[in-house]
Amino acid sequence: MNADLSGIWPWVACIGLALVTLITRSFFMIPEREVPMPEWFKRGLKYAPLAALAAVIAPEVLMSNGALIISLADARLPAALCATVYYFCKRGILGTIVVGMAVYLPLHIGLGW
Repeated sequence: MNADLSGIWPWVACIGLALVTLITRSFFMIPEREVPMPEWFKRGLKYAPLAALAAVIAPEVLMSNGALIISLADARLPAALCATVYYFCKRGILGTIVVGMAVYLPLHIGLGW
């Protein structure tokens, strides 16, 4: 009997990925005492979420089709610039998103940038 096992491989992959994720995410719970780290490393860890967010957003805002955007004729740059100015003036996240989208949508949809 030669059973068709091709349908089982996606399940094996999902279970394997879940196990790898579970193991790597639970390492911080294994030690009974705090892991010694240099003070400079602890200070640097505070900036890790911000660095990860910037690494995700920056290529989307600054690149198009794998190349840097060099013209303001792309709606993303003026929107990001206006949102940044708003944020530094008012320090509000919701307003920053609203201003960015209020600039982006008319330029992108209305003018086709």
